[in-house]
Amino acid sequence: MTTSQFHVPDISCDHCVRAITNEVKDVSGVTAVKVDIPTKLVTVEHNNAPQPTLVAAINEAGFDTVEPIA
Repeated sequence: MTTSQFHVPDISCDHCVRAITNEVKDVSGVTAVKVDIPTKLVTVEHNNAPQPTLVAAINEAGFDTVEPIA
């Protein structure tokens, strides 16, 4: 199991949380998604899902600025 985190500065509400969660959870290998509004972090637990695929899913939810956290 791998955990990836992304800073998404445009997260501001529950709608944002639902949009990101719905897109990212559909990526093959993703087992959990947590979106935290105050810290603007998206935490994804997955089984080797490629980072570009996770970023693309967040982009598809309507968020262009996604900063992977090492």
